[in-house]
Amino acid sequence: MRLSKRPPGAVRTKRTAGVATLVLLAGLTPLLGSAPAGAAPTSTNCSTDPAARLSTVPSPESALGFPLGTGQERVVTNDEVRSYLKAVDDASDRVVTGVMATSVLGQPLPYAIVSNERHVQQGALQQIARDIRDLRDPRGITAKKAAETATDRPAIVWVAGNVHGGEKSGTDAALKTLYELASGLSCAVAERNDNLVTVIVPTQNPDGRDASRRQNEYGFDMNRDWFARTQQETDGKIELLRQYPPQVFIDAHEMGGRQYFFPPNADPIHHEISSENVDWINRIGEANKAGFGFNGACGGAVTTECYFNYARYDLFFMGYGDTVPAAGFGAAGMTFEKGSASAVADRVQQQFHTQWSTLGWAAANKHEVLSGYFKIWTDALAEGKAGTLEPNEVVQPTNTVQFPVPDVKIRSYFLLPDRQLGDVRRLVERLRRMDVEVYEVTKPTTVPSARISGGRTATDVTVPVGAYWIPMDQPQKHWIQAIMGEDAYVPFPYFYDVSAWSNPLLMGVDTIYTGDDVRPQAQLVRGISGGKTSAAGANGSYEYPLDSAAAAELTFRLLGQGVPLVRDLETSVVGFAARSLTPELDQLARSLGVTLSPHDTAASGTPVDLPDVGLFQGTGISTTSGSHGEARYVLGKRWGLDLKPVTTADINDNVPAFTERTVLLVPDGSSPTGGLTAAGQANLRNWIAQGHTYIGLRNEGTRMARAAGLTSTTEKAKPGGYQVPGSQLRVDVDHDSPVALGRPAEDFAFNNEDSILNPSSTGTNVLSYPSDNTFWSNGYSVGSDALKGTVALVDEPTGAGRAVLFAFNPLFRAYTENAQHLVANALLYPSRAGAAPNRAALSRTTGVDPARAAAAAAPVAENLGGEWRPITVEVAAGDRDRAEAVVARYTGTARVSVVNGSAYLVIPNRDGLQADEHPYLRDLVNALRDAQIPLRSLVA
Repeated sequence: MRLSKRPPGAVRTKRTAGVATLVLLAGLTPLLGSAPAGAAPTSTNCSTDPAARLSTVPSPESALGFPLGTGQERVVTNDEVRSYLKAVDDASDRVVTGVMATSVLGQPLPYAIVSNERHVQQGALQQIARDIRDLRDPRGITAKKAAETATDRPAIVWVAGNVHGGEKSGTDAALKTLYELASGLSCAVAERNDNLVTVIVPTQNPDGRDASRRQNEYGFDMNRDWFARTQQETDGKIELLRQYPPQVFIDAHEMGGRQYFFPPNADPIHHEISSENVDWINRIGEANKAGFGFNGACGGAVTTECYFNYARYDLFFMGYGDTVPAAGFGAAGMTFEKGSASAVADRVQQQFHTQWSTLGWAAANKHEVLSGYFKIWTDALAEGKAGTLEPNEVVQPTNTVQFPVPDVKIRSYFLLPDRQLGDVRRLVERLRRMDVEVYEVTKPTTVPSARISGGRTATDVTVPVGAYWIPMDQPQKHWIQAIMGEDAYVPFPYFYDVSAWSNPLLMGVDTIYTGDDVRPQAQLVRGISGGKTSAAGANGSYEYPLDSAAAAELTFRLLGQGVPLVRDLETSVVGFAARSLTPELDQLARSLGVTLSPHDTAASGTPVDLPDVGLFQGTGISTTSGSHGEARYVLGKRWGLDLKPVTTADINDNVPAFTERTVLLVPDGSSPTGGLTAAGQANLRNWIAQGHTYIGLRNEGTRMARAAGLTSTTEKAKPGGYQVPGSQLRVDVDHDSPVALGRPAEDFAFNNEDSILNPSSTGTNVLSYPSDNTFWSNGYSVGSDALKGTVALVDEPTGAGRAVLFAFNPLFRAYTENAQHLVANALLYPSRAGAAPNRAALSRTTGVDPARAAAAAAPVAENLGGEWRPITVEVAAGDRDRAEAVVARYTGTARVSVVNGSAYLVIPNRDGLQADEHPYLRDLVNALRDAQIPLRSLVA
């Protein structure tokens, strides 16, 4: 978004799609003669027959045995995707193919690049990619050279499908698009190939496609994984994006119903997405309207096989397949959604129409697009130098900006090295792998006026040697602010996903930022630091602080390799014998950013044992999504732990599958008891009393423990209007529990409308929300004061063991590193941390502390949101009756409250569905708008 050039007092205009349709149609219509002004001249050898094709390129009918789109009766399999890409590549000199990643189950993720014959020659294709990459850094290219690139080079457009495995039509349409571009002889095809390099990724989630499941094999929604890149499928895709940076990006999805969505988007739009991107997106929307066909626009009697805009799909959270291409790569990033209830042929054909129309618009306007692309990065440099943030705007005509971006300048971020250095370095690598320049400070520097991430300020802050400096006067200014910013500054409170994702706060690392023009002595970071700093003596040792998720991963990997470790239970420093360090383990430490300090003496401390972890998959637990999958990924894949399944029956029957474990991790789920009988609950208490550890996550993890008499915490009722849709909150840390080892006195917890827990009277309240004026949160929240004085993590002893209970999900999307460190501490809980219980305590299987018994007897709170959250619609109190009447058409389950002039209608979402999965949410929102009931907020 561009800063306003209007005079003071002028009204800011909205970025709407009201562009001259005739001009757009001129750019969309397949040209039979000369190219439009914005495109390169089309080959004079092109055919006026739109059906003219090369017979040497295999059609879908010949290769697959059926057509794609019209006449299609089933979707394409993964094997067919791969075989068809190979067949077209073998037959066409317009196409090259490759593999961008491998799935969790080992399937390749292939891609195809298609353009005219000259462009796809190896040397020519690489030169085009270099020239487009050069546009992203105006410091190394002249305006004249940029203009030549805009004239002489094609733009890059990506067509990607099937990031959600069960949403399959985008894949098939992408194959149809590939065929038309590879074989077509018409002028419409020539225009596209002469002006574009089209990167086609048919499926981003082959494992999910095989299983007809939204998530990948680890249960991750990969359309929320873009900034963190935790999943290998996402990581490979973004590396290919860096190689071939797009100016236009299509992410093809499916939704419920029989309609079709393409932008203009719903509000909110993130303020650091450029105005050029939003303009292109909206104009492409006009082109798609013209090229859609079928029943045209939805409305009135037209309710199926039609398109709509604005509703539901925003451009805000920086984990989507539209926001990251936009903010991170300067592209017109777009989500296209086709209703899955339509016939296969209609789904694929409509996806093809929007892909083809988008390519037509991009080809017709490629000179403008490439010129604007250079301007995006030029403007970013100027804004970064001035410390200017982009303003908030809205695109929907009925909305207004409710929360402006504050008047604050940001010229630099500093990541401080005082603790959690492994995670600091991982954040540095995350930035660098999105082409952000990061520098390591080599001489202390003073920042006169600093803001500390977490809502505080300071003056004359000394930034030490070893800190990492991220200056904003660089091309990736938009991306830096988008993921480093303390707050996302939502303009309008409509939440399709979470409201906050500040990476320093998610990781819990110390960060300051400033508007001061400071220029420390620093050197550009060219690789991750870590590993041994020098060799220890033969009888010496290496040490590192276990104060980060990175160090936790190293610890578990060392234990898995049989390396004996000891840990200082005061400082959280881990040591091991120097002779145990192999070159491979040193490289592992380096890759994790963990520094190994040499010592000439042997390490001392409490031995660290490798836990034998049981992962609960009993009543109420989904094994294909949510925290069960996150546990399999973080603890299993990353940390290398051998997770063994434990069922409800295993605990009820007290069999070795349960009793032989040293740790039981219970993920979030839908059951308050996990299905345990009274005998099973006694078995669980007895097992813990023998020195074992129960780790409970969020709703089911804490409620199952409460029902078994393991905690005195109770759930506090959420007040009317309460909304905390994914926010980061300050918590106080109690170091009386070893679970807090290595954490600072204050930390941050990620809260997504989690249960509110009253403090324990029988254990240690490890993380507590402050009750005084140090209470702080970012993002969007209503009624969050209800959290003051409540707890986010408790450590409840039973006999020689304990239950460690998280009110939130510490494994959420595998990107809350400080919480992962807490999980690691719970897994590594020292077995000799307390006095051994007496024989009576060990043998008791039924006795429960009175406070815990009272907690177990308390009514169980409703699980309104599943592993996600309920839907909350806010309207004016005066509109309550009308809103209730509309909602009643869809559900009779809404809970209604009136607070401070607003009516809040809370609709249960017990299956934890995302907004785009929900069966009637979009229709409900449309019905409220049709009834002219203004929405004050929507948390979906």
